[in-house]
Amino acid sequence: MRRRPSAAFWVMVVLLTLLVVVPLLWMVITSFKSVGEAQADPPTLIPQEPSGRAFGEVLTTGGQNPVLRWALNSFAAASLHAVLVVVVASMAGYALARMEFRFKKFIFSFILLTLFVPGFVFLMPNYLLMDNLGWLDTFWALVVPGAAGAFGVFFMRQFFLAIPRELEEVALIDGANAWTIFTRIILPNARPALATLTVLSFLANWNDFVWPLFVLFSPERLTLPAGLSLLQGAYTTDYPVIMAGATVAAVPVLILYVFVQRYVIEGVARSGIKG
Repeated sequence: MRRRPSAAFWVMVVLLTLLVVVPLLWMVITSFKSVGEAQADPPTLIPQEPSGRAFGEVLTTGGQNPVLRWALNSFAAASLHAVLVVVVASMAGYALARMEFRFKKFIFSFILLTLFVPGFVFLMPNYLLMDNLGWLDTFWALVVPGAAGAFGVFFMRQFFLAIPRELEEVALIDGANAWTIFTRIILPNARPALATLTVLSFLANWNDFVWPLFVLFSPERLTLPAGLSLLQGAYTTDYPVIMAGATVAAVPVLILYVFVQRYVIEGVARSGIKG
């Protein structure tokens, strides 16, 4: 008999929901306030004189604060980066899950160890690498670093382990080679994991703030999170404009998640079946 969730469970669910939803609502509400009302103490919950001025400044200031250009930069970089991550992780994960070769366990253990290294450790080596390649202040500095991340390889390996080996054995009997099995049997069965990794990689690149500030110097080449930091003045801060920019930044992510949330949930669940 299935047990009904306790009252404590629902209280925890409500608290966690409020923890996520309230900051988003506050961001949207503040974007419709005036500068004075946004800095009022005590703060007001509902804008007394709601205005779309902040969105107008964010979306129409052109060369001074090219928010739409920053959003386009972020979308292009995050999309291409997610594709690269999925390609590299799926091929490496398949090799580690289904193929036999020397030092396989050592290589997988080494990849796992890199998960425990803080990301900031790689900032300076990656910066020097980008400098040597001549990629500083270019689009490639946003896309290529991190494309062969350990998390993606580990995630795809776990999912491939859960796919029945009988599918491959039948294909081998029919004369299929390794590439045919990978592209026509394994990948179609791994759609939930591929969708999940695409979303996670897209979000990680879209929300990255430090790395773009490290490698980009031209204002027109900035990504949206890095560009929004320029909206903060030296002496005064226009909070409605910043919140309007943050709202614009959140819209593509929410749309993406709405379309692929079913695959994301299924991919996370199935990746934990077999270790």
